[in-house]
Amino acid sequence: MSLLQQTQPQSIELVPLTLHIGAEIRGVDLTKPLPAQQVKEVRDAFLKWKVVFFRNQHLDHAQHVAMARQFGEPTIGHAVLGHLDDHPEIYSVAKNRLANENRKAQMVTPWTGWHADITAAVNPPMASILRGVTIPPYGGDTFWTNLNAAYMALSPVMRAFVDGLRGIHQFGSRAADTNRSDEYKNRVKRRALESEHPIVTVHAETGERILYVSPSFLKSIVGLTPRESQKILEILWEHVTRPEYTVRFKWNAGDIAFWDNRSTVHLAPTDIFESDFDRQLYRVTLVGKPLVGVDGQPSKSIEGVPILSATEELKMLAAAE
Repeated sequence: MSLLQQTQPQSIELVPLTLHIGAEIRGVDLTKPLPAQQVKEVRDAFLKWKVVFFRNQHLDHAQHVAMARQFGEPTIGHAVLGHLDDHPEIYSVAKNRLANENRKAQMVTPWTGWHADITAAVNPPMASILRGVTIPPYGGDTFWTNLNAAYMALSPVMRAFVDGLRGIHQFGSRAADTNRSDEYKNRVKRRALESEHPIVTVHAETGERILYVSPSFLKSIVGLTPRESQKILEILWEHVTRPEYTVRFKWNAGDIAFWDNRSTVHLAPTDIFESDFDRQLYRVTLVGKPLVGVDGQPSKSIEGVPILSATEELKMLAAAE
């Protein structure tokens, strides 16, 4: 084997944080374009560890978008809840944003709040990249869990059962959203999203089987009675949020989390509402494809159109006005 054919040494430092999920990447500067070797190494780490973290990367909005473009095509900030006026690829994850307005009315369970981003779309984002700007001195940590590890930990009998199931994902709930503001309801109505995804998906890049159960958006299992569906979903939601599959991240200003939205669900913190501390982060998501089940059947749209790139979304919105 020639020297050119040999694998190049790692140019990043990778520090795993738990057994199943999460690693910190050191030795990169995200304020400028990464060398091709580092782009590949970051991508490989992202696929293996499901969520990777970068410390002390103080990006502005333009640098955040440019960093994201090295790994995919950015979507509009949020297909339903909006975007920054001057940076349409960015969604403001503020403490008191529209998505949090009805939190006190929710029934709280061990899986409440866990979700993958915008799974109600037929093509949920491939990845999300979250940047911390204003961070409380304590509180406000975020959790992620590995949906492949959770799948593999099911019994063989349960794996065989869930392999053949499909679920209905919807943004919000028509019954639960009755107490929402008119602004929220109008946004949901304007961009209604509902899709059918396999309960077990085959990851497009790794081939891993993923227990694709997003508690906040997965509403029912196709073909089961409401009672059967609810009980099976509760078993699965409880299972995927077991601590051994998770990582907990303590934010600092300038930190970035980059996660695979196809193989994880995450939990936004609610403890920050018990303090007077502010919390401001910004998110970019990358365009994804419809998911595919064990049987090879793809996701199906029930209502709404696929999430496009930010440029294409703006054209679509302009045409609709």
